[in-house]
Parts: sequence; structure tokens; C-alpha cells
Amino acid sequence: MTSNPAFRAAPARAYVIGFGTCLLAWILLTGTLAASELAAGALVALVATAAAGSRLTLLGGLRLSPAAPLHLVRYLGYFLVQLTLSNFDMARRILSPSLPLDPGMVEVHTGLRSELGRMLLANSITLTPGTLTVDVDDDRLLIHWIDRAGGTDMEAATRAIAAGFEQRIRGFLS
Repeated sequence: MTSNPAFRAAPARAYVIGFGTCLLAWILLTGTLAASELAAGALVALVATAAAGSRLTLLGGLRLSPAAPLHLVRYLGYFLVQLTLSNFDMARRILSPSLPLDPGMVEVHTGLRSELGRMLLANSITLTPGTLTVDVDDDRLLIHWIDRAGGTDMEAATRAIAAGFEQRIRGFLS
């Protein structure tokens, strides 16, 4: 009988991160540090963490360092800039149908090791207009790109689509 990797046991570190995140969310939502609220929050966080169980293995890629929140903010800023630029680019292409398009599939490489890191990279690419992640297979992502003008070889596509996101994601994920 083989074990399903999706149901492997989460490391204790993942449970601590999950519990801490749930408790922090509770405190931020209630806006108080009253003992009764903290006790209720701890209970809810404990139940939520226990219910999540093996799904917490995704949190194993998080880096717990003092600089991690700063890297997360850097990533969010970069993502918002790329999202805005991509929206303007797509609007320009829609309003100027004479612009040449070269849609197609390209493969990009990622050095991110954690499932959460690869998932965040794939979703970041998908959420920016003009690109859509079609498949993720280990260290390769298959992307539909509205205009392959940046190049169709893996290195050029990786530089144009994924490198900026990946560089910033590495600050808080492995």
C-alpha cells in the first residue's frame, strides 16, 4: 500500500505557524486583548489548526525570519505594479486591434522548491492579464502568453514572465 503524498503528516513547525496565524487573525478581527477573547481565539485557532491537519504541509516552505514580512511587502508591491502594467497593456491591445499578437504556449523554469512557493508563482502569473498558467510540473510551468514577443525559449520566457515574481517570493518562501 502506497501513501498519498497529499496526506503526509505536517511538521510541528507548520502547526505552530497555522495556530499563530489563526490566533493573530482572531486578535486583529476582535480588536481586543481581553483574556476571554484570547481564550476563545486560542480555542478556535486550535480547532482550525487541528482540522487543517495534513493540509498544513504547504506552510513548510515559509521562512520565519525578521526580514520575511519586508519581503512579503516587496512582493505585494511588485505584484501590484505588474498587475497595473499588464492591465494597461491589455487595454491598449483591445483598443488598438491593429497591434500584432503572437499568442502561444511557453515553458518557464522555477527554482522555488516549496509547493506554496510554486503555487504562489503560478497564481501570480495567472492573475496578471496576458498570461495564464496552464500546468505546473515540478520546476516547470506551462504558460499561455498573449504575446510571445519576449521570446519562446525557456530562458527568455522565464526572464520575461516569472523571474521578477520568483526573486521576490524567495524572500519569504523557499
